[in-house]
Amino acid sequence: MFAEILSAALLGVDAYQVKVESHLENGQVAFTVVGLPDNAVKESRERVSAAIKNSGFVFPNRRITVNLAPADVRKEGSAFDLPMALGILCASGQVTVDRLASTAVLGELALDGKIRPVRGALPIASSLKHEGIERLIVPNENASEAALVQGIQVFPIASLRDVVDFLNGDNPCQPFVADRDALFAEARHDIGDFSEVRGQNSVKRALEIAAAGGHNLIMIGPPGSGKTMLARRLPSILPEFTLDEALETTRVHSVAGMMRPGQAIVAERPFRSPHHTVSDAGLIGGGMIPRPGEVSLAHNGVLFLDELPEFHKNVLEVLRQPLEDGIVTLSRAAISLSYPANFMLVAAMNPCPCGYLTDPEKECRCTPEQIRRYLSRVSGPLLDRIDIHVEVPRVPWKELSSDRPAEDSLAIRQRVSIARQRQNARFNGTRSDLYSNSQMTNREVERLAPLDSASMNVLHQAIERMGLSARAYHRIRKIARTIADLEGSETVRLPHVIEAVQYRSLDRVKDLAI
Repeated sequence: MFAEILSAALLGVDAYQVKVESHLENGQVAFTVVGLPDNAVKESRERVSAAIKNSGFVFPNRRITVNLAPADVRKEGSAFDLPMALGILCASGQVTVDRLASTAVLGELALDGKIRPVRGALPIASSLKHEGIERLIVPNENASEAALVQGIQVFPIASLRDVVDFLNGDNPCQPFVADRDALFAEARHDIGDFSEVRGQNSVKRALEIAAAGGHNLIMIGPPGSGKTMLARRLPSILPEFTLDEALETTRVHSVAGMMRPGQAIVAERPFRSPHHTVSDAGLIGGGMIPRPGEVSLAHNGVLFLDELPEFHKNVLEVLRQPLEDGIVTLSRAAISLSYPANFMLVAAMNPCPCGYLTDPEKECRCTPEQIRRYLSRVSGPLLDRIDIHVEVPRVPWKELSSDRPAEDSLAIRQRVSIARQRQNARFNGTRSDLYSNSQMTNREVERLAPLDSASMNVLHQAIERMGLSARAYHRIRKIARTIADLEGSETVRLPHVIEAVQYRSLDRVKDLAI
């Protein structure tokens, strides 16, 4: 007796079709799973047998072989429990197979037959739709997420008994219909506002420029100056999160198992703030069972690294490739996976070990050698990939206690959005993946952000005096182009270049340490 049930498995942020083949024959009673299963898949034998018995069905005392095809790709996770159980019931004649045509099945089984949610419902539904699958049976908790994919019918099921009744025609289950716009609106929440931040107008200006051009930024200042508070409010001034961007981000969070119970979509730009003890695999992804790292979870959002010099140096160095390419590629002996990692990096650090090197009120007690060692924990190549360096001074009491209302995030976001629209209009006809000034190549900088002779002379003097690299030179020009976009200027002028040069504060701090 033989039965075949369609299912799917994750491969990075995509999925591929898996055929769960069940074969029953006479002989010594056994239950074998083949097709490169991991431990979670092997353990499904116990869950499947218990769920079948506790749901009121007969578990056949036969020799059972379940094959997961293709057999040369390793299978992970518990999503094959339900298709295995259905395959056994179909092969033993307890389920009608007519309604399984062009239908895929996902779900983890509890011992009592209830169906538990699985990871990756959205990318699995998307991939199955492209492969021509018409229907998808999923756990109740995954229905709203899977139904975000239009063009495939999604049937939410609560238990193994309900699935069997549905397939036998005894349970008239209707496909779940998701209102994508409504789910997107419902999932939005308050993320803080810039009006809550007192003072720090110069830092807010730098954050506005960073948001307008998609530039990476580092804040340097004493403890308690508000670096973390400012960083957490950066997503509130980024351009509106579009539905397409939300679906891209949701795919990553779904694969990583980061979706909250009942959550169908990630509706706000992610803000990820890993602790400085994070490993390189935790930051960029990987592990025994590869998972997306923090850089991928921050896709289309912000990755905030507080106390930057406290991170292990090897961890910081692995950031260099995703910062340049916007993608993380994990290569293993058997497989190579890619995860999107298009994020804004925002970092914060003290100017010295005690934190008071640039504080006008508190005296720094660090020696020049201590300061040099502290700053050297962040490599030059990584700093070159961070466009904007800005000092965050301590907020004076007068500003801290002021009742004057500060500008809110909505007003800043409007200016940022207008600047992004100018960039998109300028990039029309160029690369399809170019959407902000920070992504311009050196050739595109020369063509789209030309400088007059006066601006070039000022920039040359700054480069010579501060000893900046060629990469920093082009990044200054990108920042100047963004400042011009915020001002509504078609050309980059001398004031734009002068302001852009000022956003290299860390270079000046290094000079103080020498």
